[in-house]
Amino acid sequence: MPAGPDRPDPDGDLPGTPGTHAPGAGSSPTGEGVARRRRRWLRWTAIGAAGLVLVAGGAGWAIYKKLDGNITKDTDAAAELARYEKERPTALVHGAQNILLIGSDTRAGRGNKKYGRDPGTQRSDTTILLHLAADRKSATAVSIPRDVMVDLPSCRKPDGSRTRAQFAQFNWAYEFGGTACTIRTVEKMTKIRVDHHMVVDFAGFKDMVDAVDGVQVCLKRPINDKAAHLKIAAGMQTLNGEQALGYVRARKSIGNGSDTDRMDRQQQFLAALVNKVQSNDVLLNPGKLYPVLDAATSSLTTDPALASLRGLYELVRGMRNIPTEQVQFLTVPRRSYVYDANRDELVEPAADELFSRLRRDEPLQVTREEPAPTPSSEQAEGRQDDSPGSGEQDEYDDYEDSGEYDYESDEKPDDPADTPSPAPTFRGNTAAGTTCE
Repeated sequence: MPAGPDRPDPDGDLPGTPGTHAPGAGSSPTGEGVARRRRRWLRWTAIGAAGLVLVAGGAGWAIYKKLDGNITKDTDAAAELARYEKERPTALVHGAQNILLIGSDTRAGRGNKKYGRDPGTQRSDTTILLHLAADRKSATAVSIPRDVMVDLPSCRKPDGSRTRAQFAQFNWAYEFGGTACTIRTVEKMTKIRVDHHMVVDFAGFKDMVDAVDGVQVCLKRPINDKAAHLKIAAGMQTLNGEQALGYVRARKSIGNGSDTDRMDRQQQFLAALVNKVQSNDVLLNPGKLYPVLDAATSSLTTDPALASLRGLYELVRGMRNIPTEQVQFLTVPRRSYVYDANRDELVEPAADELFSRLRRDEPLQVTREEPAPTPSSEQAEGRQDDSPGSGEQDEYDDYEDSGEYDYESDEKPDDPADTPSPAPTFRGNTAAGTTCE
């Protein structure tokens, strides 16, 4: 029908309102066109957001898979330990965890060959039994001297043959039968069930230190050790990975040249490392946390239960809130072996009491003070402490007489008439004591 005075032009304006548009017109900027553009914008925004989520999720998954795949699973040790399950100790306290930390001197693998020739055997000069209390309010790391004389079980060698059971120095266990033999030796000596284990090599140790931008230690004297490639001034110093490795490995040129002194340095360094990792500067900084996780996972060979990022997370989650003063480091009580001054033997009943308290998840204390200088009859007669080549201080001689070690009564702890004895004290240090004094 043609347009007229009473009918609007379909392509024109309403009568009497030139230049305006009626509401609801399809091309109107306030009508359906705006709604369509708004829906289109929302749709593309949603698609873009979903894409970002997918990219972020994909990147997160890629990072997770990389870190998860870094860890080496020690299935051989697990299979060997399974063969001897009946002889292994039973855990006494639910929730407590015992992890054996092993420092391997293997020259195989990335960056390890420069530390010497590989004689075809592996040894472990650093072995630490880490006990995590069931309530996760304390952690105790006990160094086991490499030269302490212990009963070694018959172990399976890499070529499939077996060693004979024998009384020998502790680090032979790792050389004979690797991780499984070392775990069985520790369990035989301590009667403590080892729940997990971790093995780290030279390169992994260095990477961990570098990942936290170095670790600060207190040096009472300057170090100039050509063999260890160390030249460091006295005082508070921040060591990088290479320096730290030389610092914890050096033996003859630092301190009194004994393994005792080296274990003390290792414990103090680990305490400083724990302190650094627990600091907010690392844990709350993604840029620093990822390198730490990458270095840690790349350097580890663990039992199958820990050989995943989830497994390690569950372990570390319970440790992150332990106060540094409750992270304790000590060495199992020992002295020079009576038949060989260059070997060690356990001091009883101190060593047995230490193992018993860890087994029962009972508290203990450490002090950096030396034992009270109460000479024994052997020392008064000029015992081999000062003999050439010994290099070891019998710091646990007269352990009971010195007053440093107190062992509890044999009465039942839940006896109402029993007065709980104080936790025994051992020579050691905590993660809180890392400053120069």
